[in-house]
Order: sequence, then C-alpha cells, then structure tokens
Amino acid sequence: MVFSFEDLCLHPALMKAVEQMGFEQPTPIQQAAIPFLLEGRNVVAQAQTGTGKTAAFALPMLHHLLAEESQPFDGRVRALVLAPTRELAIQVAEATSRMGKNSPVRVMAVYGGQSYDIQKRQLKRGVEVVVGTPGRLLDLIRQGVLDLSQVQYLVLDEADEMLEMGFIEDVETILSEVSENRQTALFSATMPAPVRKLADRYLNDPAEIAINPTRLTVADTEQLYIRVREENKQAALIRFLEAEEVKSALIFARTKARAQELADALIQAGYPAEALHGDLSQARRETVLNRFRRHNITLLVATDVAARGLDIENVSHVFNYDAPGDPEDYVHRIGRTGRAGRKGIAITFFNSRDVRVKLKAIEAYTRQPLKETAPPSREEILAKRDERFIERLSEQIGKGSISDSFTARERALIARLTSSAFDLVDIAAAAIQLARAGESELPAESLVEPAETRPARKSKRQRMEAEQAPAAGYSKKGEKRSGEKRSWDRPAKGDRRKAVPPSGGFGRQETGMIRLKMNLGEVHGLRPGDVVGAIASEVGIPGRAIGDITIRKNFTLVDVAEKHVMQVLAHSTGQYSLRGKPVMLKLAH
Repeated sequence: MVFSFEDLCLHPALMKAVEQMGFEQPTPIQQAAIPFLLEGRNVVAQAQTGTGKTAAFALPMLHHLLAEESQPFDGRVRALVLAPTRELAIQVAEATSRMGKNSPVRVMAVYGGQSYDIQKRQLKRGVEVVVGTPGRLLDLIRQGVLDLSQVQYLVLDEADEMLEMGFIEDVETILSEVSENRQTALFSATMPAPVRKLADRYLNDPAEIAINPTRLTVADTEQLYIRVREENKQAALIRFLEAEEVKSALIFARTKARAQELADALIQAGYPAEALHGDLSQARRETVLNRFRRHNITLLVATDVAARGLDIENVSHVFNYDAPGDPEDYVHRIGRTGRAGRKGIAITFFNSRDVRVKLKAIEAYTRQPLKETAPPSREEILAKRDERFIERLSEQIGKGSISDSFTARERALIARLTSSAFDLVDIAAAAIQLARAGESELPAESLVEPAETRPARKSKRQRMEAEQAPAAGYSKKGEKRSGEKRSWDRPAKGDRRKAVPPSGGFGRQETGMIRLKMNLGEVHGLRPGDVVGAIASEVGIPGRAIGDITIRKNFTLVDVAEKHVMQVLAHSTGQYSLRGKPVMLKLAH
C-alpha cells in the first residue's frame, strides 16, 4: 500500500521536485496508477477532474525517461500526451515541466492558435516530451516536422472529451504514427462505449482503475440551487457576491455572447471580472487565465468549451448562471471547486421548468440531492456591508497610534465641526454616509421564482404516466438509456454521425436542430469527425450541439442545435479552414 511519495521510489530529481511543489501525500488516483505505470503496465483509469491525474501519469513517465541512462537526451520525442483543448495542453505541459525541473528533460506544448514557426523551431532544437491537441499534432506530422517513431510513453488525457469534440479518428491516426512497442495510459472522467472500444483496441492487458466511481461530485463541495426568473439572474448573482466570501469564482454562461455581456455588467457594477470564451485570441485567453490564477481578478465568466480542461486552484465558488445542458457538464463544472481538502460551494440557477427536468436528471445522475436555497435578503446584505465597513474602519484606526494615523489637518477639521455645535456622533454618522455613498441600491422585491405555477388539469391516465416516467433520456436509476438521444435536444455523447443519409435522401432532421450546408464534401477528403472538430473548436460550441452529418460529393449537410445556429453562421464565412479550404456554412434549403 502506498502511503507517501517515498514509498514510490521515484527518481531523486523527481522526489526533490515533489517536495518543492509541496506534495505531501499521493492522491487516490496517484496511489493506484503510479505503481502500475512504474512497472511498465498499460493503464486505463477513470477519475474526475481535480483528482491529481496529471502527476499520476507525468511522474512515472519522467521517471522512465530519467532511469534509461543508456538513451541520451538527444532531442528526440520519447513521450507524447494527447489533450482535447489547448488550455489543458498548456497546463499539462507546465505541470510536467515543474515536475521535471531538476532534470534535463525538455517539455513543450503543441496547440492551435500559436505560430507554426515557433513550434517548428522548438521541435528542431529538440524536446523529449510533447503535450498537444490532435489537430495541431496531425498538421505537424503531415508537414514532416514532428517524428513520433521514437515515442515510448503515450498518454491519452480526458479521452471522453476528445470523443465529444470529434477527435477520435484523429487520435487513431496519431496512434498509427507511434511504435506499437510503447507504454500507454488512458485517463477519462467517464467511460462511454467508444472510449472503451479505443482502450480495448490500443492497450494490451491494461490495469483497470476506477477512483470512487459511485460518487461523481466532490464531497467537499456544497451543492445548492435557487429558482429564479431569467430577468432576475444578474441581481441574484450580485446578491450572492455581496453576501458570500467569494475569494475566486467561476461563473458559467450558456453562450459566448452571454459570458461577455455578464462580465461587462459585473465590471460596470464594480466587480473584478473577465470573460473567457472562444472569440478571444490565444494570447488574450492566456492573459485572462493568468490574471485569474494570480487573483488579479476574482470572477471568471466562461462558457463550457472555453473552460474545458482548466486546472485552477483555490476556486471557492462555482456559479451555474445558466443551468448546464447535461448532467455530465454539471459534474465537470462543479469539479473545479472543493479541491485538495478545501471547502467549495456550487450554486445553480434554475427556472421552474429546469427544476422539473434538469435538476431531476442531475440528481439522478450524481445520485445526490441538491439543496434549495434563496439569494441573500436585503437585510443580510446590508448587515454584511456594515460588517465589512467596520472591519475597514478598525483596520484604518489600528494602523498606528491615534496621533500618528490622522494628520493635523484632519484633526483641525474635527475641531471646527465640534466648535460649530455639531454633535460628535452626528459628525461621525454624516462621515459614514459620505464614505458609503457609492454602495449600490438593492431591489426591494423578491428574486425567487415561485416553486410551481398551476398546470393545466390532466386526466387520471396522464397523471399516472407522468408519475411512472423517468426524466427524459434517463432510467429511473438515473442511468442513460441505450439507443436514445439524451434530453435537452442534443445527440448522445459518442453517437457516430452518419456519413451517408438514410434512404438515399437528405435524411430526417432531428428535433430542435437546423440543417446547414457546408461548401466541402467527399472530394475534399472530409470525414464526420473533421466537421464536428472544426465547428466545435473554431466556433466555440459543444461537440454535442452538432447532430447528423451527411457528406456528399461537393458539399456536406450538418444539423446544428437551433440555439447555436446564428453563432455558427456568423463564424463560418471563411474565417477558418478544413483540409486547407475555407469553411463556408449557410442555411440548407
């Protein structure tokens, strides 16, 4: 049994880095995975975000590189980590670099949005570990500047996210470039059938690890929800920000536009906030993330796609400003707080319909109830403001002796006021009013949406059917039904998009989807995974928002969730490319 890092017998350079990074005891995933990987076994591990899985695969990978003294560090790529997003690739590369800082191992991140020339120069100088996204890795392989033939250690990180974003075919292409005589580790928060199939195909006799699979959410995270109308969401959020001790918060919004609008509104209200979404350049995204990590800003308003794979420490709160579109998204969102033994709070905003549908599905999926609460009252917020004001005043008075902390000019003003027959208490009260004049007004009305409106009367048969039916797309035990679309107008994660339409026609359009026409087709070498990956990553929408895909000779038909259509059309007028051709999308008629 592994109780400490000393028990793992890691290379001395890694043990020194572990101590410098403040690691005290291996997490459960590290205790389970590292011994197998040190033995040279392949590993398939299921573990949630924030469980320490980066160190679980990076430490043994670095240990093997350092232990093989017969192979000099000659700049050949000997270890490869695949990640679904550029943010995750950057974070894994940075964490691996810190673990290997006392060694000659060189690590680099490869991702879209950065100059090809920079990455080519770095590869030419030589690196031993590459962490990259599938799309950019394939580009560099095809250009002949990335040689993976010497890779001995391969890691697939967040394999389920790569599946959802349509990268599985790209991953298989990359795997074909790597020697079969390698050690492979696959890490995934969930194990849908396509990920399991990938593991069975490419990992020989792997050790199977599942860390606490019955509990999907972090035990140290308090999960709350409120019922609130759409028009009251912003006021409700500000009330929480006023009354809670929010040291660092992630706020999730449904779309890029909503994320930016909410961030702008919070800034205008005096809160240190920034938005993180797909419209930002890579340099701007990295600046925003660094500002958030250094606590230069307290609030980060993000979309699911932009926040996917983020590894940010010390997040005290997660606010689901827009309820997540799927229970798995909920788990990923709130997994960013309550880490490393710290308490976290996750608050989700629901309207009445969301409570009937989404809340029930989330509770069924996580097998945990969410506790209903209400936004802080006016009285609670005013009391909190008074408390903070007294703290600031006491701090000012306590900076030094009374004679030192106030200037002679200020004392002269007090003397003038008291000589004019003003009471000292009245003077202090007036000064406090002036000092607090900038505090915002609070609405008097309640922000909580009524629990339920009276529904139309149903027949006895309808009532019985409603009581017996589980949440859409889920069994009574909260398990996903096989062979069905999941709830909320989206295809199930892992569904294979069709490359050939049914019955030889254009196919039947899914409910809640709108059909678009792309200017590329079979003659351009297009595959369904290309379509999903390009639109999802370039436009900034979830891969699951893309439905059936019909690839024809010179064009492609693709179903997109109705709520994302305008966004896709606005960003698909030649701004990005597929197979070297600019992508143009329009409504299909």
